[in-house]
Amino acid sequence: MMTTAYKHEPFTDFSIEEHRISFEKALANVNELMGRDYPLVINGERISTENKIISYNPAKKEEVVGTVSKATKEHAEMAIQAAEKAFEEWRYWNPEERANILFRAAAIVRRKKHDFSALLVKEAGKPWNEADADTAEAIDFMEYYGRQMIELAKGKPVNSREGEINKYIYTPTGVTVVIPPWNFLFAIMAGTTVAPIVTGNTVVLKPASATPVIAALFVEVLEEAGLPKGVVNFVPGSGAEVGDYLVDHPKTSIITFTGSREVGTRIFERAAKVQPGQMHLKQVIAEMGGKDTVVVDKDCDLELAAQAIFTSAFGFAGQKCSAGSRAVVHEDVYDQVLQRVVEITEQKITGNPEKVETYMGPVIDQGSFNKIMDYIQIGKEEGRLMSGGNGDDSKGYFIEPTIFADLDPNARIMQEEIFGPVLAFAKAKDFDEALKIANNTEYGLTGAVITKNRKHIERAKQEFHVGNLYFNRNCTGAIVGYHPFGGFKMSGTDSKAGGPDYLALHMQAKTISEML
Repeated sequence: MMTTAYKHEPFTDFSIEEHRISFEKALANVNELMGRDYPLVINGERISTENKIISYNPAKKEEVVGTVSKATKEHAEMAIQAAEKAFEEWRYWNPEERANILFRAAAIVRRKKHDFSALLVKEAGKPWNEADADTAEAIDFMEYYGRQMIELAKGKPVNSREGEINKYIYTPTGVTVVIPPWNFLFAIMAGTTVAPIVTGNTVVLKPASATPVIAALFVEVLEEAGLPKGVVNFVPGSGAEVGDYLVDHPKTSIITFTGSREVGTRIFERAAKVQPGQMHLKQVIAEMGGKDTVVVDKDCDLELAAQAIFTSAFGFAGQKCSAGSRAVVHEDVYDQVLQRVVEITEQKITGNPEKVETYMGPVIDQGSFNKIMDYIQIGKEEGRLMSGGNGDDSKGYFIEPTIFADLDPNARIMQEEIFGPVLAFAKAKDFDEALKIANNTEYGLTGAVITKNRKHIERAKQEFHVGNLYFNRNCTGAIVGYHPFGGFKMSGTDSKAGGPDYLALHMQAKTISEML
């Protein structure tokens, strides 16, 4: 049994030559995996289909990372049935033994950490540091949720009285449909899969079509760790065909989704409808994006402000729901901060993510490339282009980190989630106006405030309406167990992944009262 407090998996320091050499070897090793075919996994059985989902390297768009069998509605039905059958036994497993499977899986990933990270470089175009952090977070989720389950298995204290003993425990819910995103293709996929598993539920995993290979390999890790057949079923497929079928199914109990507002609200609506034969209300856990703001006060460390804005905006090419795509800066320091962010940005390298010196790689695919370039055109009409603005999709989907200045707070690129390397600056005359602008979107995921003013810090704690609020640092990079993650408003159900309340969302509280 492992119940000691967990410190998060350390990030690799690639300034150390030994680590660089190890990662280069991993990149060479992962080249041997390129083009492999991966079947569906339903009730432990491998099923190959004629139709395939092809995963391409976004930095070298002709390179096939792997092909994955594509599920149909019939496969989705088989997966639901397998998960329901497995649930009848899995739900009664000792919670510590379920947790131990997570600990073993974490150990397997840790031993091959660079190999997994190298695959993330290939499949999502992640630069080394971003890939390494993604794998570390996947390990963190397994370790943290395993420990949380051991604690949760004890239940919570309630009052008993003379002649009566009362208990408050948590019990598993049922079949869970897991629909993870492509951006944190390992971390979020792993976290949203193992949370229902460790709480005694079973899973039908429909990975993101852009990044299904890492999910296929993770299912193999769980099997190697001792997960019984049917507890996780792997069914890549189209959202319209397989996704809707799984969400609507009367035997689905929980849907856990990370992705766009458009898809998330659609899932929420569909899940609310009670289907014929359905004997429960479905639980939806949804994280749906953001339009996040770094607020810079006049009384601040200007270099810290510029670095925080840059990191928030351009880490993984801005393809994070937590990305700080808006900088709202006090007019007294606006020009200085803007100029410094431009300087930092233009010193960084955009290009091949397989090279250690690359800060920013490609965006994920042609659809994203086209959408972001369209927003850049809008930005040119709405604001003043300070840096970047160009894209090249001849070999991969590369877009320069792009900065616009002097935006109206209600401009489209200040309001709409772009999910790319586009940063919009707006000027505020005082802290009141800065907070007002920061709160003026339909999202409420993350935010940062750079200030030395203690009164303004206390105000922002109350008045900046986001689920994850950071002071004097960037607004990305939430760490499991340190910064439970989830947002307000249209950013989702504020489910706080990697936090102490998350596992309980996958369970039902049960009161047991016995007369003596």
